[in-house]
Amino acid sequence: MVAGGAKHPLGFWPVTAIGIGGMVGGGIFAVLGLAVELARGGTPVAFALAGGVALISTYSYVKLSVAFPSQGGTVAFLDRAFGPGLLAGSLNVLLWLSYMVMLSLYAFAFGSYGASFFPPQLQPVWKHVLISASILGITGLNLASAETIGRAETWIVALKVAILLLFVGVGIKGVQVRDLSPATWSPPLHLVAGGMIIFLAYEGFELIANTAHDVGAPGRTLPRAYYASVGFVIALYILVATVTVGTLPVSKIVAAKDYALAEAARPFMGATGFTLIAVAALLSTASAINATLYGAVRMSYTIAKDGELPAMLEKKLWNEPLDGLLITAGVTLLMANLFDLSSISTMGSAGFLLIFAAVNLAGAKLAPQTGSRAWLSVAGAVTCLGALLALVWQTAVTSLARLWILGIMLFLSMGIEAAYRLFTGREIRLPHGPSDRSAAGGRRARKERS
Repeated sequence: MVAGGAKHPLGFWPVTAIGIGGMVGGGIFAVLGLAVELARGGTPVAFALAGGVALISTYSYVKLSVAFPSQGGTVAFLDRAFGPGLLAGSLNVLLWLSYMVMLSLYAFAFGSYGASFFPPQLQPVWKHVLISASILGITGLNLASAETIGRAETWIVALKVAILLLFVGVGIKGVQVRDLSPATWSPPLHLVAGGMIIFLAYEGFELIANTAHDVGAPGRTLPRAYYASVGFVIALYILVATVTVGTLPVSKIVAAKDYALAEAARPFMGATGFTLIAVAALLSTASAINATLYGAVRMSYTIAKDGELPAMLEKKLWNEPLDGLLITAGVTLLMANLFDLSSISTMGSAGFLLIFAAVNLAGAKLAPQTGSRAWLSVAGAVTCLGALLALVWQTAVTSLARLWILGIMLFLSMGIEAAYRLFTGREIRLPHGPSDRSAAGGRRARKERS
C-alpha cells in the first residue's frame, strides 16, 4: 500500500511489484478450479485470452496515469472524462461494489483452502467459519492499524510468486502434452466465456494508477511497469494452468475446484506440496483481503468527498473512514457466505470488464490531452464489451439465477447513485480541474518522453 506524499519517488521495480501483487493476490488460488471446469484442457488458452483483454486495456491506463497522476486512479479518470453526471457516479459505485466482490472471492478462497485441512464431512461448516473469521479479523486489524499486515505485504507478494514459480518448475517436467491438445478443449465460445469469468484474476494491475503521483519519471517508469507486470502475470498464469491441467485429470481438479491449486501440487510434490500451496493460499488471500479492504474503504471515502456517495462516508474515527469500513465489511460478509464461487467470479469479472471498458472510453475521449491514439482505446473498449457479452451469454446458458444476480448488481450501482442524487441534491465536487497538479504532472511526463 502506498500512501500519498512518498518521501522517495517510486522506481520501476517497486511499481512493478505493486502491479504483480495486485494481480497475483488471491485470484489465481480462487479461480483456477473454476477455469478448468469451464475450459477443460484449454485452460491455458482461457488465461491467455483474459490476459489479452487486460493487456489491451493497459494502454489506456498507461496514458491516463502518465497524464493525470493522482491517488484517485480509476475514479479520477472516470470523473475527468465524464464529469459530475450520473454515468461517472454510477461507474464509481460499481467500482466500489466490484471491490466488495473481490473481497468476497478472497474470503471464499481463504475459507476453502483452510477447510481443506479438516475432515471432508466438516469442511462445509469450517469453510463458512473461516470465511467469516477472515473478514471480521482483518476488519478488526484495519480498525486497530491498517499497516499491521501492510508492512509484510512486499514479502508476502515475493513468497507467493516464489511458491508459484516452484510449483511450475517442479511440475513442468510431468506435464502430459496430450491432456492439453485441442481435442481436450471446450468449444470456442465456451472457451472465451471461461476466460472472461476468470478475468478478475487480472484486474489488480489498475492499482498502479493509484500510485502514479508518487512515481519518479512517470513518463518512463509507468509504461514499463504496467506492461512488465501484466506480461509477467499472463506468462505465470499460463504456466500454472499448463502444469495443473497437464499433471492432474480434469475430473479431480473439478472435484477439488475450491482449492484446486493445492490439489494439483499433490501428484508431483506429495502431501508436503499440498500443504505448502494451501498455506501460501491462506497467506495470499489474507494479504489480498487486507490490501483490497484498505483500498476499497479509501475509495469510498474519495467518492464521498467528491459528493457521489453519502457524506457519512467522509467521517473518520481514529483516523479511519469507519462507516465505509463497516459497510464494506458487512456487504462482503454476506456475499462471501451466500454466493458460490461461480456467482462471485461472474459478478467480479463483469463489473471490472464494464469498468475497464469505461476507462478505455475515457482514454479515447481524453486522447487530445494525453497524446494517445484514440482508436487503440476504442479497440480496448470494444474488446472489453465483447468479452462482457461472452460472459453474459455463458451465464444465461448455464444459470439464469446468476444472470439475475449480475443484473441486480448493475441496477444497484445506478440506483444507489440516482436515488442519492434525487433525495439529497448534494453538490458534486470534483477536485480534478485542468489546471491542477495532475495536469501539470502530465505535461512534465510528456516532456520526459520527448
